Amino acid sequence: MASDLEKRAKEAFVDDNFELSVALYTQAIDIDPNNAYLYADRAQANIKLKNFTEAVADANRAIELDSSMAKAYLRKATACINLEEYQTAKAALEAGASLAPDDSRFTSLIKDCNDCIAEETGDITKHSTQSTLPNAVTPAESHLSNGTVKDSVLSQESPQPLVTSAKPKYRYEYYQKTDEVVVTIFAKGIPSKNVAVEFGEQILSVTIDVAGEDQYIFQTRLFGKIIPEKCRYDVLSTKVEIRLAKTEAINWTSLEFSRGNTITQKINAPSVGGTGTARPTYPSSRTNAVDWDKLEAEVKKEEKEEKLDGDAALNKLFRDIYQDADEDTRRAMRKSFVESHGTVLSTNWKEVGAKKVEGSPPDGMELKKWEY
Repeated sequence: MASDLEKRAKEAFVDDNFELSVALYTQAIDIDPNNAYLYADRAQANIKLKNFTEAVADANRAIELDSSMAKAYLRKATACINLEEYQTAKAALEAGASLAPDDSRFTSLIKDCNDCIAEETGDITKHSTQSTLPNAVTPAESHLSNGTVKDSVLSQESPQPLVTSAKPKYRYEYYQKTDEVVVTIFAKGIPSKNVAVEFGEQILSVTIDVAGEDQYIFQTRLFGKIIPEKCRYDVLSTKVEIRLAKTEAINWTSLEFSRGNTITQKINAPSVGGTGTARPTYPSSRTNAVDWDKLEAEVKKEEKEEKLDGDAALNKLFRDIYQDADEDTRRAMRKSFVESHGTVLSTNWKEVGAKKVEGSPPDGMELKKWEY
Protein backbone atom coordinates (compact mmCIF):
# COMPACT_ATOMS: atom_id res chain seq x y z
CA MET A 1 0.00 0.00 0.00
CA ALA A 2 1.13 3.55 -0.73
CA SER A 3 0.47 4.64 2.85
CA ASP A 4 2.82 1.96 4.22
CA LEU A 5 5.55 2.99 1.81
CA GLU A 6 5.01 6.64 2.74
CA LYS A 7 5.40 5.81 6.43
CA ARG A 8 8.63 3.90 5.79
CA ALA A 9 9.91 6.77 3.62
CA LYS A 10 9.35 9.25 6.46
CA GLU A 11 11.14 6.96 8.91
CA ALA A 12 14.09 6.66 6.51
CA PHE A 13 14.16 10.45 6.21
CA VAL A 14 14.33 10.88 10.00
CA ASP A 15 17.18 8.35 10.08
CA ASP A 16 19.05 10.48 7.50
CA ASN A 17 18.80 7.69 4.95
CA PHE A 18 17.71 10.04 2.19
CA GLU A 19 18.43 7.72 -0.73
CA LEU A 20 16.15 5.06 0.74
CA SER A 21 13.56 7.72 1.46
CA VAL A 22 13.55 8.82 -2.19
CA ALA A 23 13.31 5.21 -3.36
CA LEU A 24 10.34 4.50 -1.07
CA TYR A 25 8.55 7.70 -2.09
CA THR A 26 9.08 6.70 -5.73
CA GLN A 27 7.45 3.31 -5.09
CA ALA A 28 4.54 5.01 -3.34
CA ILE A 29 4.12 7.42 -6.27
CA ASP A 30 3.98 4.48 -8.69
CA ILE A 31 0.99 3.20 -6.72
CA ASP A 32 -0.64 6.58 -6.08
CA PRO A 33 0.61 8.95 -8.85
CA ASN A 34 -1.86 11.73 -8.05
CA ASN A 35 -0.87 12.20 -4.42
CA ALA A 36 0.59 15.70 -4.19
CA TYR A 37 2.04 15.11 -0.71
CA LEU A 38 4.23 12.27 -1.95
CA TYR A 39 5.85 14.55 -4.54
CA ALA A 40 6.31 17.36 -2.03
CA ASP A 41 7.93 15.03 0.50
CA ARG A 42 10.16 13.43 -2.13
CA ALA A 43 11.24 16.95 -3.10
CA GLN A 44 12.48 17.49 0.45
CA ALA A 45 14.45 14.23 0.37
CA ASN A 46 15.96 15.22 -2.96
CA ILE A 47 16.99 18.57 -1.49
CA LYS A 48 18.84 16.71 1.27
CA LEU A 49 20.63 14.70 -1.44
CA LYS A 50 21.41 17.97 -3.25
CA ASN A 51 19.38 16.76 -6.24
CA PHE A 52 18.02 20.26 -6.65
CA THR A 53 16.72 19.99 -10.20
CA GLU A 54 14.82 16.82 -9.29
CA ALA A 55 13.44 18.61 -6.26
CA VAL A 56 12.13 21.41 -8.49
CA ALA A 57 10.42 18.83 -10.71
CA ASP A 58 8.79 17.14 -7.71
CA ALA A 59 7.64 20.46 -6.26
CA ASN A 60 6.19 21.51 -9.61
CA ARG A 61 4.25 18.26 -9.83
CA ALA A 62 2.93 18.71 -6.28
CA ILE A 63 1.81 22.25 -7.14
CA GLU A 64 0.14 20.99 -10.30
CA LEU A 65 -1.84 18.43 -8.29
CA ASP A 66 -2.60 20.75 -5.36
CA SER A 67 -1.99 24.44 -5.95
CA SER A 68 -2.95 25.28 -2.35
CA MET A 69 -0.03 23.40 -0.76
CA ALA A 70 2.23 26.07 0.75
CA LYS A 71 5.10 23.73 1.57
CA ALA A 72 5.42 22.70 -2.08
CA TYR A 73 6.16 26.33 -3.00
CA LEU A 74 8.66 26.57 -0.14
CA ARG A 75 10.50 23.47 -1.30
CA LYS A 76 10.54 24.66 -4.89
CA ALA A 77 12.00 27.96 -3.72
CA THR A 78 14.63 26.22 -1.57
CA ALA A 79 15.80 24.13 -4.51
CA CYS A 80 15.81 27.13 -6.86
CA ILE A 81 17.86 29.19 -4.41
CA ASN A 82 20.48 26.44 -4.38
CA LEU A 83 20.51 26.62 -8.18
CA GLU A 84 20.85 30.43 -7.98
CA GLU A 85 17.47 30.73 -9.71
CA TYR A 86 16.45 33.72 -7.58
CA GLN A 87 13.68 35.06 -9.82
CA THR A 88 11.98 31.67 -9.99
CA ALA A 89 12.46 31.18 -6.25
CA LYS A 90 10.95 34.59 -5.52
CA ALA A 91 7.86 33.83 -7.63
CA ALA A 92 7.35 30.54 -5.75
CA LEU A 93 7.81 32.27 -2.39
CA GLU A 94 5.28 34.97 -3.22
CA ALA A 95 2.73 32.33 -4.22
CA GLY A 96 3.40 30.41 -1.00
CA ALA A 97 3.19 33.55 1.12
CA SER A 98 -0.29 34.26 -0.22
CA LEU A 99 -1.34 30.80 1.03
CA ALA A 100 0.44 31.04 4.39
CA PRO A 101 0.60 34.77 5.28
CA ASP A 102 1.62 34.04 8.89
CA ASP A 103 4.68 31.99 7.90
CA SER A 104 7.67 34.32 8.35
CA ARG A 105 9.96 32.03 6.32
CA PHE A 106 8.41 33.22 3.08
CA THR A 107 8.91 36.90 3.94
CA SER A 108 12.50 36.36 5.01
CA LEU A 109 13.45 34.39 1.92
CA ILE A 110 11.75 36.88 -0.41
CA LYS A 111 13.93 39.63 1.09
CA ASP A 112 17.05 37.49 0.60
CA CYS A 113 16.07 36.77 -3.01
CA ASN A 114 15.60 40.48 -3.67
CA ASP A 115 19.11 41.15 -2.34
CA CYS A 116 20.63 38.48 -4.57
CA ILE A 117 18.69 39.67 -7.61
CA ALA A 118 19.98 43.18 -6.94
CA GLU A 119 23.55 41.86 -6.75
CA GLU A 120 23.15 40.03 -10.03
CA THR A 121 21.87 43.12 -11.79
CA GLY A 122 24.57 45.32 -10.27
CA ASP A 123 22.24 47.43 -8.17
CA ILE A 124 24.32 46.87 -5.04
CA THR A 125 27.95 46.02 -4.45
CA LYS A 126 28.83 42.39 -3.90
CA HIS A 127 30.51 41.65 -0.60
CA SER A 128 34.01 40.28 -0.87
CA THR A 129 33.68 37.94 2.09
CA GLN A 130 30.16 36.61 1.73
CA SER A 131 26.94 37.01 -0.22
CA THR A 132 23.42 36.93 1.11
CA LEU A 133 22.33 33.45 0.04
CA PRO A 134 25.07 31.26 -1.47
CA ASN A 135 26.87 30.83 1.87
CA ALA A 136 23.81 31.25 4.06
CA VAL A 137 21.32 28.69 5.28
CA THR A 138 17.70 28.51 4.30
CA PRO A 139 14.76 27.27 6.29
CA ALA A 140 13.55 23.89 5.14
CA GLU A 141 11.36 21.24 6.72
CA SER A 142 12.02 17.74 8.03
CA HIS A 143 9.67 14.95 9.02
CA LEU A 144 9.21 13.51 12.47
CA SER A 145 8.51 9.80 12.83
CA ASN A 146 4.86 10.54 13.57
CA GLY A 147 4.44 12.37 10.27
CA THR A 148 4.40 15.93 11.68
CA VAL A 149 6.70 18.63 10.39
CA LYS A 150 9.28 20.78 12.13
CA ASP A 151 11.67 23.55 11.02
CA SER A 152 15.32 22.79 10.32
CA VAL A 153 18.10 24.31 8.28
CA LEU A 154 19.71 23.21 5.07
CA SER A 155 23.18 24.29 4.07
CA GLN A 156 23.57 25.31 0.43
CA GLU A 157 25.93 23.38 -1.80
CA SER A 158 27.08 23.44 -5.41
CA PRO A 159 24.29 22.74 -7.88
CA GLN A 160 24.11 19.50 -9.78
CA PRO A 161 24.62 19.97 -13.52
CA LEU A 162 22.14 17.52 -15.02
CA VAL A 163 19.20 15.40 -14.01
CA THR A 164 17.32 13.19 -16.44
CA SER A 165 15.48 9.93 -16.15
CA ALA A 166 17.72 6.98 -15.26
CA LYS A 167 17.22 5.37 -18.68
CA PRO A 168 16.54 8.11 -21.23
CA LYS A 169 13.88 6.92 -23.64
CA TYR A 170 14.28 9.68 -26.20
CA ARG A 171 17.39 11.05 -27.86
CA TYR A 172 18.00 14.79 -27.87
CA GLU A 173 20.24 17.21 -29.74
CA TYR A 174 20.69 20.97 -29.81
CA TYR A 175 22.14 23.77 -31.87
CA GLN A 176 22.38 27.49 -31.25
CA LYS A 177 21.96 30.83 -32.98
CA THR A 178 23.00 34.29 -31.86
CA ASP A 179 19.92 34.83 -29.72
CA GLU A 180 18.52 31.36 -29.05
CA VAL A 181 19.28 27.70 -28.45
CA VAL A 182 17.10 25.10 -30.14
CA VAL A 183 16.72 21.76 -28.34
CA THR A 184 15.13 18.83 -30.17
CA ILE A 185 13.82 15.76 -28.34
CA PHE A 186 13.08 12.98 -30.82
CA ALA A 187 9.76 11.68 -29.49
CA LYS A 188 7.55 10.34 -32.26
CA GLY A 189 3.76 10.45 -32.25
CA ILE A 190 3.33 12.06 -28.80
CA PRO A 191 0.09 14.04 -28.30
CA SER A 192 0.72 17.62 -27.25
CA LYS A 193 -1.44 17.14 -24.13
CA ASN A 194 1.09 14.59 -22.87
CA VAL A 195 4.02 17.01 -23.06
CA ALA A 196 4.77 19.58 -20.35
CA VAL A 197 7.66 22.04 -20.70
CA GLU A 198 8.65 24.57 -18.04
CA PHE A 199 11.25 27.31 -18.26
CA GLY A 200 13.18 28.85 -15.36
CA GLU A 201 15.91 31.48 -15.37
CA GLN A 202 18.44 28.75 -16.09
CA ILE A 203 16.37 25.57 -15.95
CA LEU A 204 14.69 23.54 -18.66
CA SER A 205 12.18 20.90 -17.54
CA VAL A 206 10.47 18.53 -20.00
CA THR A 207 8.00 15.82 -18.98
CA ILE A 208 6.45 13.34 -21.42
CA ASP A 209 3.76 11.27 -19.74
CA VAL A 210 2.01 8.68 -21.91
CA ALA A 211 -0.45 6.23 -20.39
CA GLY A 212 0.98 2.73 -20.11
CA GLU A 213 4.59 3.91 -20.47
CA ASP A 214 7.27 5.06 -18.05
CA GLN A 215 7.25 8.81 -17.53
CA TYR A 216 10.12 10.56 -19.31
CA ILE A 217 11.70 13.49 -17.48
CA PHE A 218 14.46 15.66 -18.88
CA GLN A 219 15.52 18.41 -16.52
CA THR A 220 18.79 20.28 -16.57
CA ARG A 221 20.43 23.44 -15.41
CA LEU A 222 21.37 25.22 -18.61
CA PHE A 223 24.79 26.58 -19.57
CA GLY A 224 23.49 30.15 -19.61
CA LYS A 225 20.45 32.09 -18.50
CA ILE A 226 17.33 32.39 -20.62
CA ILE A 227 14.26 34.64 -20.84
CA PRO A 228 11.38 32.32 -19.82
CA GLU A 229 8.59 34.48 -21.24
CA LYS A 230 10.24 34.46 -24.68
CA CYS A 231 10.87 30.72 -24.77
CA ARG A 232 8.45 28.42 -26.58
CA TYR A 233 8.05 24.84 -27.76
CA ASP A 234 6.22 22.91 -30.47
CA VAL A 235 5.08 19.30 -30.36
CA LEU A 236 5.48 17.91 -33.88
CA SER A 237 4.74 14.49 -35.32
CA THR A 238 8.31 13.22 -34.87
CA LYS A 239 9.82 15.48 -32.21
CA VAL A 240 9.44 18.14 -29.54
CA GLU A 241 11.23 21.33 -30.60
CA ILE A 242 12.13 23.77 -27.83
CA ARG A 243 13.43 27.29 -28.43
CA LEU A 244 15.33 28.92 -25.57
CA ALA A 245 15.77 32.70 -25.75
CA LYS A 246 19.25 33.69 -24.52
CA THR A 247 19.67 36.64 -22.19
CA GLU A 248 23.12 37.30 -23.71
CA ALA A 249 24.56 36.68 -27.17
CA ILE A 250 27.24 34.31 -25.89
CA ASN A 251 28.36 30.97 -27.28
CA TRP A 252 27.20 28.02 -25.18
CA THR A 253 29.97 25.42 -25.21
CA SER A 254 27.49 22.84 -23.92
CA LEU A 255 23.79 22.61 -23.17
CA GLU A 256 24.24 21.80 -19.48
CA PHE A 257 25.89 23.93 -16.82
CA SER A 258 28.96 22.63 -15.02
CA ARG A 259 31.48 24.29 -12.75
CA GLY A 260 34.42 23.46 -15.02
CA ASN A 261 32.74 24.72 -18.18
CA THR A 262 31.88 28.36 -17.63
CA ILE A 263 34.11 30.16 -20.16
CA THR A 264 31.91 32.13 -22.52
CA GLN A 265 32.55 33.94 -25.76
CA LYS A 266 30.34 36.55 -27.36
CA ILE A 267 28.89 35.64 -30.73
CA ASN A 268 29.69 38.20 -33.41
CA ALA A 269 26.58 38.61 -35.52
CA PRO A 270 27.29 39.64 -39.15
CA SER A 271 26.57 43.31 -39.78
CA VAL A 272 23.71 44.25 -42.10
CA GLY A 273 25.00 44.88 -45.61
CA GLY A 274 28.44 43.59 -44.72
CA THR A 275 30.54 41.33 -46.89
CA GLY A 276 31.18 38.71 -44.24
CA THR A 277 30.05 35.20 -45.10
CA ALA A 278 30.82 33.49 -41.81
CA ARG A 279 28.79 30.34 -41.42
CA PRO A 280 26.98 29.64 -38.12
CA THR A 281 28.14 26.72 -36.04
CA TYR A 282 25.74 24.11 -34.77
CA PRO A 283 27.15 22.22 -31.77
CA SER A 284 25.66 18.82 -31.05
CA SER A 285 24.95 17.04 -27.76
CA ARG A 286 26.75 14.04 -29.22
CA THR A 287 30.51 13.78 -28.67
CA ASN A 288 30.96 12.16 -32.10
CA ALA A 289 29.25 14.93 -34.08
CA VAL A 290 30.16 15.01 -37.79
CA ASP A 291 32.04 17.98 -39.24
CA TRP A 292 30.05 18.20 -42.49
CA ASP A 293 32.19 20.97 -44.03
CA LYS A 294 35.32 18.87 -43.57
CA LEU A 295 33.59 15.77 -44.93
CA GLU A 296 32.38 17.66 -48.02
CA ALA A 297 35.91 18.92 -48.73
CA GLU A 298 37.33 15.40 -48.43
CA VAL A 299 34.73 13.97 -50.82
CA LYS A 300 35.43 16.66 -53.41
CA LYS A 301 39.17 16.00 -53.12
CA GLU A 302 38.65 12.26 -53.58
CA GLU A 303 36.45 12.85 -56.64
CA LYS A 304 39.08 15.09 -58.23
CA GLU A 305 41.89 12.61 -57.59
CA GLU A 306 39.88 9.57 -58.62
CA LYS A 307 41.52 7.48 -61.39
CA LEU A 308 39.09 6.26 -64.06
CA ASP A 309 39.42 4.37 -67.36
CA GLY A 310 37.65 4.35 -70.72
CA ASP A 311 34.33 6.16 -71.15
CA ALA A 312 34.15 6.95 -67.43
CA ALA A 313 37.44 8.86 -67.63
CA LEU A 314 36.24 10.72 -70.74
CA ASN A 315 32.93 11.65 -69.16
CA LYS A 316 34.73 12.88 -66.06
CA LEU A 317 37.01 15.02 -68.22
CA PHE A 318 34.02 16.62 -69.98
CA ARG A 319 32.28 17.13 -66.64
CA ASP A 320 35.32 18.85 -65.14
CA ILE A 321 35.69 21.09 -68.19
CA TYR A 322 32.02 22.11 -68.01
CA GLN A 323 32.12 22.70 -64.25
CA ASP A 324 35.11 25.07 -64.41
CA ALA A 325 34.15 26.78 -67.69
CA ASP A 326 32.73 30.27 -68.26
CA GLU A 327 29.20 30.79 -69.57
CA ASP A 328 30.19 31.08 -73.28
CA THR A 329 32.12 27.81 -73.09
CA ARG A 330 29.18 26.06 -71.47
CA ARG A 331 26.78 27.39 -74.12
CA ALA A 332 29.10 26.16 -76.87
CA MET A 333 29.31 22.71 -75.30
CA ARG A 334 25.54 22.41 -74.90
CA LYS A 335 24.73 23.68 -78.42
CA SER A 336 27.30 21.57 -80.22
CA PHE A 337 26.39 18.42 -78.34
CA VAL A 338 22.64 18.75 -78.92
CA GLU A 339 22.74 19.83 -82.56
CA SER A 340 25.28 17.17 -83.55
CA HIS A 341 23.28 14.44 -81.81
CA GLY A 342 26.13 13.79 -79.38
CA THR A 343 28.89 13.46 -81.98
CA VAL A 344 30.56 16.88 -81.56
CA LEU A 345 31.59 18.73 -78.40
CA SER A 346 33.01 22.20 -78.94
CA THR A 347 34.12 24.83 -76.41
CA ASN A 348 34.40 27.66 -78.96
CA TRP A 349 31.23 29.75 -78.84
CA LYS A 350 32.41 32.08 -81.63
CA GLU A 351 32.69 29.08 -83.93
CA VAL A 352 29.43 27.28 -83.08
CA GLY A 353 27.24 30.21 -82.02
CA ALA A 354 26.61 31.56 -85.51
CA LYS A 355 25.71 28.33 -87.29
CA LYS A 356 24.16 24.95 -86.82
CA VAL A 357 26.58 22.23 -85.81
CA GLU A 358 26.41 19.27 -88.14
CA GLY A 359 26.88 15.76 -86.84
CA SER A 360 30.24 14.06 -87.34
CA PRO A 361 30.01 10.31 -86.75
CA PRO A 362 33.17 8.25 -86.09
CA ASP A 363 34.95 6.58 -89.01
CA GLY A 364 33.09 3.57 -90.36
CA MET A 365 29.74 4.72 -88.96
CA GLU A 366 26.79 6.53 -90.58
CA LEU A 367 24.65 9.21 -88.94
CA LYS A 368 20.91 8.60 -89.32
CA LYS A 369 18.03 10.71 -88.10
CA TRP A 370 15.46 9.02 -85.93
CA GLU A 371 12.07 8.81 -87.61
CA TYR A 372 8.98 9.02 -85.38
